[in-house]
Amino acid sequence: MSVRCRFAPSPTGPLHIGGVRTALYNYLFARKQGGAFILRIEDTDVARSRVEFERDILTGLHWLGLEWDEGPEVAGLAARGAYGPYRQMERLALYREAAERLLEGDLAYPCYCSPEQLDADRKAQEAARQPPHYVGRCARLSAQERRAREAEGIKAVVRFRVGAERVAFDDLVRGHVEIDTRTMGGDLIILRSDGSPLYHFTVAVDDAQMAITHVVRGEEHLSNTPKHILLFRALGADIPTFAHLPLILNPDRTKMSKRKSQTALSAYREEGFVREALVNYLALLGWSSGTEEELFRLEELVERFDLDRVQSGGAVFDRERLEWMNGQWIRRLSQEEFLARMTPFLVRHLERRTSAGERVRQPEEAELRALVPLVQERLPVLAAIGELVDFLFLERVAVEPGQLVPKRWDQRTTLEALEAARGVIRDEIGPVTFEADELEPPLRRLAEERGWKAGDLFMAIRVAVTGRTATPPLFDTLVALGRERTLERLDRATDVLAGAAAPTQ
Repeated sequence: MSVRCRFAPSPTGPLHIGGVRTALYNYLFARKQGGAFILRIEDTDVARSRVEFERDILTGLHWLGLEWDEGPEVAGLAARGAYGPYRQMERLALYREAAERLLEGDLAYPCYCSPEQLDADRKAQEAARQPPHYVGRCARLSAQERRAREAEGIKAVVRFRVGAERVAFDDLVRGHVEIDTRTMGGDLIILRSDGSPLYHFTVAVDDAQMAITHVVRGEEHLSNTPKHILLFRALGADIPTFAHLPLILNPDRTKMSKRKSQTALSAYREEGFVREALVNYLALLGWSSGTEEELFRLEELVERFDLDRVQSGGAVFDRERLEWMNGQWIRRLSQEEFLARMTPFLVRHLERRTSAGERVRQPEEAELRALVPLVQERLPVLAAIGELVDFLFLERVAVEPGQLVPKRWDQRTTLEALEAARGVIRDEIGPVTFEADELEPPLRRLAEERGWKAGDLFMAIRVAVTGRTATPPLFDTLVALGRERTLERLDRATDVLAGAAAPTQ
């Protein structure tokens, strides 16, 4: 039978890093095996499910390039696939029919226990130092006893008979696993008293009806697997092959969570991580390619991916490594692609500065193109473009006297140097020849003649014209600013220093 894998997110929050990796591994395995990648929306948690979260999930998968073969209707596009519907709230009739079959076969039964009875049971178990479990009070009620409770108007939940046995399965990541059903809390509720289905039941019914062959999911679901296997058996369905992926850990080896870490995919997008880097990094977060290579496109990952090389131990999320990989992928973009991806980040940054009351001009296309060779090699994330080059588009940059003075200089030396540098630029370099290779030699000569270290002179000039100590290469920066704006900013910087040096009355 052809491989069929599914990613089944719940739209109760934004798409997170753990979910992305699960989706990616399912996608890679299905593509490598020539099978189908199915998207199923598990939205039966009505109180917490949100349309905006579903939109975030769908948008994120699409942005990453993880296109599904079967899935729900999206933004007016028809659902596709022969096993729909692909949203659980549209599958309620299937769950009711499956529950009826289990009831008819006495594989499930109505349970009339009140919340007060269940709470009393729990407290008694705590006092006896027993693990919490259902005591089976309603498991053997006669038909007459059930009718009597229904006549009293008591609404029943439906419980699935778990039984007492050891459930064994071979996991593609964990190896052979056996779990005693007596540790699972007793007979499992599959329908609430209002008829709505619970998670474990819907998962088993859906995976069975959709003919899922491989369930690839997070390690946190490992303890749920025996429940699902028992339900598959009761439903007369084939049991899929399981692969439980390692946890994603923080650097301190605690489980990655939104309380301690940034987990939402949308937050990484907003920072300017590119899709190629996120896919590449998350693929390697728990899986080994078997080589020393580290940079893989999605198509290359499909060719190489194998569940046999997924590790069982937790995988530590290393943001510095992700940033390094992101920088590598930024540099691999064509100039046109880099320009297209970088520009929105710069425009948004400049809009924020305008909203803050600063006078900012919007860059022209020619200026943006000129920036590409200056910044593409320097960005760890696309959003860093704003802080790196916004000085080019500000009417005035703020410069502090203390920031202007290099560590080895004093105010007087710095003032002298900036005035001398301004003279060189004004007198020796005209507007026609205002290019990087024309600027550097006379300024280096000035430093040599005055006995200054060139690095100190260049840092003073850099801060004077940009307001910061880290920028693209200095002489390319001056060219981007233009001769007149460079001279104007040097004038302002010398005024700032002269004012700071003037004695107070």
